Amino acid sequence: MADPRGFLTVRERADRPKRPVPLRLMDWKEVQQRQEAGVLHEQAGRCMDCGVPFCHQGCPLGNLIPEWNDLVWRDRWDEASERMHATNNFPEFTGRVCPAPCESSCVLGINQPPVTIKQVEYAIGEKAFEDNLVKPYVPQRLVGKTVAVVGSGPAGLAAAQQLTQAGFTVAVYERDNRIGGLLRYGIPDFKLEKSVLERRLDVMRQEGTKFRPGVEIGRDITWDVLRRRYDAVVVATGATRPRDLPIPGRELDGVHYAMDYLVRSNRAVAGEEVPDPIDARGKNVIVLGGGDTGSDCIGTALRQGAASVTSLAIGRKPPLDRSDAEPWPMMPRVFEVSTSHEEGGERTYLATTVEFVGTADGRLTGLRVAETEHREDGTRVPRPGTEKVLPADLVFLALGFTGNESGELTEQLPVALDARDNVARDESYMTAVDGVFSCGDAGRGQSLVVWAIAEGRACAAHVERHLTGQTRLPEPVAPSDRAIDLSL
Repeated sequence: MADPRGFLTVRERADRPKRPVPLRLMDWKEVQQRQEAGVLHEQAGRCMDCGVPFCHQGCPLGNLIPEWNDLVWRDRWDEASERMHATNNFPEFTGRVCPAPCESSCVLGINQPPVTIKQVEYAIGEKAFEDNLVKPYVPQRLVGKTVAVVGSGPAGLAAAQQLTQAGFTVAVYERDNRIGGLLRYGIPDFKLEKSVLERRLDVMRQEGTKFRPGVEIGRDITWDVLRRRYDAVVVATGATRPRDLPIPGRELDGVHYAMDYLVRSNRAVAGEEVPDPIDARGKNVIVLGGGDTGSDCIGTALRQGAASVTSLAIGRKPPLDRSDAEPWPMMPRVFEVSTSHEEGGERTYLATTVEFVGTADGRLTGLRVAETEHREDGTRVPRPGTEKVLPADLVFLALGFTGNESGELTEQLPVALDARDNVARDESYMTAVDGVFSCGDAGRGQSLVVWAIAEGRACAAHVERHLTGQTRLPEPVAPSDRAIDLSL
C-alpha cells in the first residue's frame, strides 16, 4: 500500500539503489526536517481521537497524543505545547531520537500507515521554543529538602527537573566535563544537535537546578559521603558497560567499542581536544550490530570519509512487514532503514564473526566471518565451509550493554544488583539503602530515551513521597514494567 503521507515506504527505501554521497555534502547538521505545514496539518487531522487510544499503550510516558494532535490541527500551538509538557519534560529530544512505539500502536496502523506522531511531536517541541512558549517554572517556595542526582542523561535530567519544580534543592552530578550524558556524547549531532540540549539546560538552570559537571561520584566524592550530604540520592548513571566479543584477535589495534568511537567523535565535533581520536578517513570500517548505536557509527564513519562501511548482524534480516507473532498494537521487529543506512554502506545478515585478523605487530587488517547456522536448540554457530576474510581497518562493537559501572557504588554503599547487573530497587524505585533511588538504564537496563524520561519522572514522585509524605508529581510508570531489550 502506498503511504498517504507522501513518504517512501520501508520497502521502497530498502529497494532504492544507494548512490555515493560526496564527502563535501556530509556535514554534522541534523538530517531530520520538520514536515511541511500542510502535511503536518493533514497528519494531525488523521488522528481519530479513538475512544481507547492505543497510542497511549505504546508510549511509556502516557503522552496525551489525541489531544495535542487535535490542538495542532486547530492551530492552537500554545495549548498543544502545554498538553505535551504535561507528560513529557523533553519533547524536543523524543521528537528526534525516539523510535516512536506510539506509532506502532496507532489504531490506523491496523489497515493503513499510522499518524506521523513523532513528526507532530517534533514540530510542537520546535514551535514551543520558537514562540517562547517554554518558560522556566520556578517554585514559589522550597520544601527544605536536598536531592543529589548522579548522571545527567535523560533519566537524571527528568528527575532533576521534576524535583526542582516541586521545590526541592537539586544538584546534578556528571563525571564528564559537560552535562547531558547520552544526549551529549552518545548521540551524534546529525541526529541531535547540541544546541537543542543547551537551550533546555538553560531553562533548567533558570528554574534552579544546579549542575556539577566534571565530578565523578565514587572517586571525587564517595557515595557514602554524598548520601550523608543530601536528604536523598538518585542513581541515574545509565547502562554504560558494553558487551564484548571475546574471540581470537580481540586485542588488535583497530577493534573498538562503538560508544568509545561515538564519544570521541562527538567531542571532536564539539571542538573539544581529543588526545586519542579514532578517525575512519580512508579506512575500511565494519560495524558489528544492527541497532541504533551501529547506525550512528555508520553515519559517523561516512562523515569522516571512510573508504567503505559494512554492517554485520548475526541474525536473520527482519521482515519488511509486521509478523503474526507481533500483532498490532505491539511494537514489531521489522527491517528499518535509518538515514545513515540511506547515506551509504552495506548491510549483511547471518554473519558470524569468527576471528579478528591482523599483522604481527598487532594491527587489524581483516575480519574472518562465516554464515550463521541456526540450530534446533536455538543456538547460532558458524556454518562450516563458509568462512571468508573481509578487509577491515576499524571494527566497532555495537552489541549492546551488560549493565552499569557500579563498582564504587556497591563497594561504598550496601546497594544490591539484580540478576542483570542493574541497580536493584523496589516498587518505589528505592534501593536497599534508605533514601537512595535508582532510575533509567541504571535500574532498568538498556532501553529507550522515552523510557528513561518516564522513569525519571516516576522516581521523582517517589522521592517526593519519601521526603515529604505526600505526592504532587505524576507517576507514569512502575519499575516492574518490562524493559525493551535492544541487545539483539
